[in-house]
Amino acid sequence: MRFPTTLAAPVISLVLLTAPGAAPAQSQPTTGEADSLAIKQVCADFSESFSRHDAHGVAMTFAEDADFTNMGGRHSHGRKDIENWFASLFRGNLKESQRTDTVKSIRFFTPELAAVDADTVITGTKTADGAEIPPRKGLMIVMMTKQNGRWLIGTFHEAEYPAPRGGSANGPANNSAN
Repeated sequence: MRFPTTLAAPVISLVLLTAPGAAPAQSQPTTGEADSLAIKQVCADFSESFSRHDAHGVAMTFAEDADFTNMGGRHSHGRKDIENWFASLFRGNLKESQRTDTVKSIRFFTPELAAVDADTVITGTKTADGAEIPPRKGLMIVMMTKQNGRWLIGTFHEAEYPAPRGGSANGPANNSAN
């Protein structure tokens, strides 16, 4: 039996497109890559809202029942408490501050739970008398939860790196160049 020539091209194309590895690679990220990108975006949204002094924007990166502990050990629980805390900071010593967070690692414990470490730099912090504090560098340690398909900060802890001996700026203990 002969295969009709008019059907050959569409059938061969269909077979090639459905065969594993036959289709050209797409720029679509895998689920893990998509989640990593989404987590990095939440961290970027947090930093951008912080730098705009938008307490509500900062709070919206957190889960409703989130916990936040800052570099000084002050704790806030719940999105509303977190928003109120940041609103007071943005009216005070952080009203001219800028923040940059650079995600260094993401570890998935489950498809809905991930730990994130990010380097943090905060500039423009003022003392009570208005003097500017040197750039503050530290580590942001975040547990992210995926709720209704959206990644949110569940717990947030940050630690300030100690100042190097003889210097005013601080940086990771293993990286004196920062």
